[in-house]
Amino acid sequence: MGNNEVIKKVPHTAKNHFTLNFYAAVFRFLNYMHHIGELEKETDSLGKFPFLEKYLSEIMKMVPEEMNWEDGIKFIEQELTAWENASPIDLPIIELSKKNGFDYNSRIALMITGLGEEDSRFGTVIAGLQQPLANRRASLETIEQIMADNDDTHNISNLLLSSNVIEVMNPDEPRSEWVLRISPFLWEVIKGNIPSDPAPWCGYYPPSDFPEFEYLKFNADFRMKLENVPKLFKDGLADAFILRGMQGEPRLSVMGSVARSMNLGIIVISDVSHMAAGNWKTLGPLCIMMRAIPVIICDPGPGETIEVPRIKGTFPGIIMGTEGGIKGQGIERSVTLTIPPPDAAYRRRCWTDALSGFEIDKVDGVDGLELIIERFHMPGDLIRRVSQIAKANAALSGRTTLKLDDVREAARTLNRQLLDTLALRLETGGKWDDLVVGKGVESSLKELEIRCMNRDKLSENMKSGYANNQGVRAIFTGMSGTGKTMAATILASGLGMDIYRVDLAAIVNKYIGETEKNLHNVLARAQELDVILLFDEADALLGSRTEIKSANDRYANLETDYLLQKLENYQGIVIMTTNAPENVDKAFSRRMDMVINFVAPQANERLKIWELHLNNKSETSKIPPIELENIAQRCPMTGGQIRNAAIQATLYALDDGGIVTIGHLVKAVESEYRKAGSLCPLKVYRKTEWKGIGSFFDLMKMEQGKS
Repeated sequence: MGNNEVIKKVPHTAKNHFTLNFYAAVFRFLNYMHHIGELEKETDSLGKFPFLEKYLSEIMKMVPEEMNWEDGIKFIEQELTAWENASPIDLPIIELSKKNGFDYNSRIALMITGLGEEDSRFGTVIAGLQQPLANRRASLETIEQIMADNDDTHNISNLLLSSNVIEVMNPDEPRSEWVLRISPFLWEVIKGNIPSDPAPWCGYYPPSDFPEFEYLKFNADFRMKLENVPKLFKDGLADAFILRGMQGEPRLSVMGSVARSMNLGIIVISDVSHMAAGNWKTLGPLCIMMRAIPVIICDPGPGETIEVPRIKGTFPGIIMGTEGGIKGQGIERSVTLTIPPPDAAYRRRCWTDALSGFEIDKVDGVDGLELIIERFHMPGDLIRRVSQIAKANAALSGRTTLKLDDVREAARTLNRQLLDTLALRLETGGKWDDLVVGKGVESSLKELEIRCMNRDKLSENMKSGYANNQGVRAIFTGMSGTGKTMAATILASGLGMDIYRVDLAAIVNKYIGETEKNLHNVLARAQELDVILLFDEADALLGSRTEIKSANDRYANLETDYLLQKLENYQGIVIMTTNAPENVDKAFSRRMDMVINFVAPQANERLKIWELHLNNKSETSKIPPIELENIAQRCPMTGGQIRNAAIQATLYALDDGGIVTIGHLVKAVESEYRKAGSLCPLKVYRKTEWKGIGSFFDLMKMEQGKS
């Protein structure tokens, strides 16, 4: 019944290749049972285990019927080898064999080890053969006995063990009693299955998921360097590829493009902390059989170091942020590339591609796409995500055109998802006319706004090394209530940007290194999302470095040094405010693009602030201008105090007819002075004494009469 054409006619697929190898292993297993007499007894194993006879019946269809056991084994080897040589596709078992030096017999030994993985009934047979050892998996000695017709069975065992495909379940026992196991997810790949999640700790992406180099949006110089990476591995000049960049950059796509250029996929490990030693060993054969490179994503904080062991049979790709370090045998000879910051040309390519298919409305005659490119300084992957949200919002409203507000709201949605746990978003609004400050401060603030609006153009026109830095750094100094925070929110409104205030209580940590990690997280995320970052009342971070007298002084100085370094390289807009400029380390002032000193308002400025907050021309307020002017003259309050007093006066009025009068205002001013622990220049009168009083001057005359 044998037919020597059966194997040749089997279609070339990975699953069929596994089946042929599995049958060859079963035949070798049955041959062993034949030699030890298990198939010759009256109550032989074929009788006790009918499934063995079915396997034998199927296998004999592939072998000429006149052949004996030994000739049948050789025939199957010849036919299977010829089938493999004629295969037009990559076969997982062959890839594994090439990398580990397996010959045909080594592959058969591997398949025998996994007989019970495919058919649990083999476990029962193996347990019977291995008595008194009670185990349903084959021991090392059993495998060597089955392969005993080979001259080098010991070498076969060593090859299997060193390949990391096979795991020893009881390594403390004698070598001959070692029980062998193949990981279930490795067995799935051996069977020809290519799952998207090969194991709980990794994910697989085929080459087709990633663009070719020419479709990456980066500049020509960076693409050229990427194209040279595969050649380094081919020529043996590098063992690992480290790619650094912000989380918002398409780091995985870049790594996938490198793999695609070598006709390889990638297997991604995104949580190194959950990788046990056994998983690292298994990763090598997994990548070999799936024709993929392992890509390890890790974002260590400042001062942290991630260790990557050697992954046998392949080279790793490592995706990292801009901080932290990496070590280990797997990266002793590595090449590192850093994704360049998203300049205007790069953003134009990203936005144009991401918003294709949607017309963008003009704003005051200006092309909408150009405004988006100028306004949103985001890395490529965040541009893609924002575009998806913006297009969905437009489609939800039944529009095929996109508005600038769609993109702004989409960016805000993404900001809330990624930054709200690190900082608090402040409401923006108003214009510079709403902020009453001196001419010098007003001029400096408008200069700061111009600098922020043109940071792209400024970096393009600079010829020094500073040209690559698009960041804007400013310190607002001055006593509380002088308008520092309000100025920051008005600046954000004018730029059309969100502004987030950092909670310093959550940033500063008593444990060594934690403050730096927290600063890194908030600065990195804010830079990616292109929002203004406000460190309000940042005295705890800006303090001068001191002479080192204790360990506390040393680590406090390290925190200051770290912040100085981060600010110098920061690519976004950051504003810091302080009430004590004399305590600010001078190194901060040198690194700031602008230092703006907010001073307490003068009398004429205080009057403008009173008028802005009281809305004195409305029907809800009846305070003659002369009285408001006198209060502004006599009470040197800050803008914040004036705002608080105006709110308090309005509350008094709501409880007394709804109209703000001089009596309400005087009482509110006195309350504000009392809060500050200061003596109020005005006298406070009971509510009954306010009635009938016409002016502030009348109040003063009444006081003089009493005295």
